[in-house]
Amino acid sequence: MQDSEAPAPRRKRRVQEQTPVQRALGLLVRREHSRKELTRKLQARGIENEAAEAAVSKLAEAGWQDDTRFAENLVRIRANTGYGPIHIRAELGTHGLDSDQIAAAMDTFEGDWTENARDLVCRRFGEAGPQELPARRKAADLLARRGFPGDSIRQATRYDPED
Repeated sequence: MQDSEAPAPRRKRRVQEQTPVQRALGLLVRREHSRKELTRKLQARGIENEAAEAAVSKLAEAGWQDDTRFAENLVRIRANTGYGPIHIRAELGTHGLDSDQIAAAMDTFEGDWTENARDLVCRRFGEAGPQELPARRKAADLLARRGFPGDSIRQATRYDPED
């Protein structure tokens, strides 16, 4: 090949535009989404409202999208990462789930909220838990921010490992 010869131009590969169903499926493959969240994300990507809702409905009928499965998964993940029932209920509400779906998802939690609160306090304040009043207040504030109810907070901050 001589210097004067230019290399042959490369062929450009044509990228096919994805359908709304394909785009929605791409999102669902990464993680579970609620119906409302998936529709909102498709609209944010330039898909019209009717097309987005039709795509989500089609995937729901095929079993790819399921609000019940999404809600149960979210409850399990949030409970395992130290959040309480108040926080989890509020988050489920932001995903467009009705009160019956939220109640059903919360009922799937098999643990003890007070025990979860105690575990969080022990992780943050040591195995003995907070001993002094300022530390107990700090622990109570942490649990309240994380969405634990008052009775769980009281029991977790007055925790004696020998009980």
